[in-house]
Amino acid sequence: MGGAMRIERDPLGEVEVPAAALYGAQTVRALRNFPISGLRPLPPFVDAVVHIKRAAAIAHEATGRLEGPLARAIVAAAEEVLAGSHRDQFVVDVYQAGAGTSHNMNVNEVLANRANEMLGGTRGAYVLVHPNDHVNMAQSTNDVIPTAIRLATLALLVPLCRALERLTVSLAAKGAEFDHIVKAGRTHLQDAMPIRLGQEFRAWAGTLERAVRRLGEAGDYLRDLGIGGSAVGTGVNVEPAFPALVVAELRASTGLALRVGSDRVQLMQSMGDVASFSAALRAVAVDLSKIASDLRLLASGPRTGLDELVLPAVQPGSSIMPGKVNPSVAEMVNQVCFQVFGNDLTVALAAEQGQLELNVMMPVIAHNVLFSMIILETAARVLDERCVRGIVANEAQCLYWLERSAALATALAPKIGYARAAEIAKESVKSGELIRELAERQQILPPADLAAVMDLRRMTEIGVPGEPGSARR
Repeated sequence: MGGAMRIERDPLGEVEVPAAALYGAQTVRALRNFPISGLRPLPPFVDAVVHIKRAAAIAHEATGRLEGPLARAIVAAAEEVLAGSHRDQFVVDVYQAGAGTSHNMNVNEVLANRANEMLGGTRGAYVLVHPNDHVNMAQSTNDVIPTAIRLATLALLVPLCRALERLTVSLAAKGAEFDHIVKAGRTHLQDAMPIRLGQEFRAWAGTLERAVRRLGEAGDYLRDLGIGGSAVGTGVNVEPAFPALVVAELRASTGLALRVGSDRVQLMQSMGDVASFSAALRAVAVDLSKIASDLRLLASGPRTGLDELVLPAVQPGSSIMPGKVNPSVAEMVNQVCFQVFGNDLTVALAAEQGQLELNVMMPVIAHNVLFSMIILETAARVLDERCVRGIVANEAQCLYWLERSAALATALAPKIGYARAAEIAKESVKSGELIRELAERQQILPPADLAAVMDLRRMTEIGVPGEPGSARR
C-alpha cells in the first residue's frame, strides 16, 4: 500500500494499516481478500449505514448504555460523513464477504477512529472508542445491512419518482399539443386504424403514472425495519428499548416514514421485500424502454423511415455520414433499461440464495437495486429534458401515411361487410390507390355516407364511423 504504516490488531492477528487511513485492520483484510471489481459502495448505501450508526449511538446514550461523551463523538463523526467528509475512506469492493460484514466494519472503523481523534486519541488506538464495542454496540452486520438497504432504497425512491413524474408531465403536455394530429396506427408493425398522436403520448404518460404508483406500493414494504434483530433476529445483546429508539431517530434524521418491524426474524431471513421492489423497478424499465423504442421508430428516417416525429438533435450521429442525426437519448434509455433487467435478475437469484436465518448475498443485492435506481432516475431526467420536451411532430408526414393506410377499409366493414372491405384493402395495397379513392370510384356508398364513414378524426373515438351517436367529441 506504500507510505507510512501503523500496526493494528484484530482477532486474526497484526495488520499493517496506512497511517493516514481512518479505516482499520478488518478493512485492510477486505481490501486484500476482495480486489474484484474496483467498484466501491454507492454513496446512498454508505449514508444509510452511517445513519444507522448515528441513530444507534443516540439510542445508547438515551438508555445509559453508552457514555455521553463517547456517544456524542460517534454522532459527530457520523455527521461529518453525512455532510460529505471522509468519503474516500469507504473502500471495500462491492463483491465482498457475505452479508456485508466487511462494509459494516469499514464504517465502524472510520467512525471509531474519527471519534477517537475528536476525544484526543489517535488513529488505530481504540482505547476510547472501539469499532465493535461502541460503534457497533447492540448491532450485527445481519440487521444493519438489510436495514441499510431499505433506508437507501427509500431515500432514492423520492428523486426517482420525481424524475418519472416530470417525464410524465412532459409526455402529457405533448399529448395535449399533438391532440389535433391524426395519424396511422400500427399493430404488428402493420397498418392499423387511425389514432391521434396526442393519444399515443397521453398513453405513455399514463403508463408511467401507473409505474410510479407500483413503485410506491412496493416501497411501502421497505419501511419496516429489522434493526435490533442482532445476529439472527432474536435481539440478543440488544436492550428492549433500542429498536424503537433507533427507528424514531432514523425517522427524524432521514425524513422517511419508517416503522419498527414486527417480526425481526422474518425481516432478516427474507429479501423478498427488496426483490419485489427490484421487480417493480424492472417493470418501470420495461415501460420506459418500450417508450424509448417507440420514439425511435416514429422518428426513423428521415427519408426511409416513418418520420412522424422529429427528436431534438443533441449530437452528430455518424463519424462518416455527414448530416446524420440519431435518436441518441432514446438509445441511451434502452441501454439503461437493459442494465436494469440484468440487475433485477441478479437480485432475484441473490434473494433466493438466503439460507436459514440470513441472506448472505446482501452486498450484491444492495449494489444492484441502488444502481438500478440511480441510472433510471438520471435516464428519465435526461429523456425528459434532452428529448421529450423538444419533440416536434411532422404533421405532413403523419397525414401522408394516414391516407395510405390499408387499415382504413376497416371503417367500411360495418356498411359493406368484412369480406368486401378486405377485397378493397388488398386492391389498395396492390394498386397504390387510396382506400377513399377506391371507394369513390366503385361507388360502394353514397357520397355523403362515404364522407361520414371516412371521417378520419371520428375513427379515433369510440363509435361506429358514419353512425348517429358517433359524433366527434
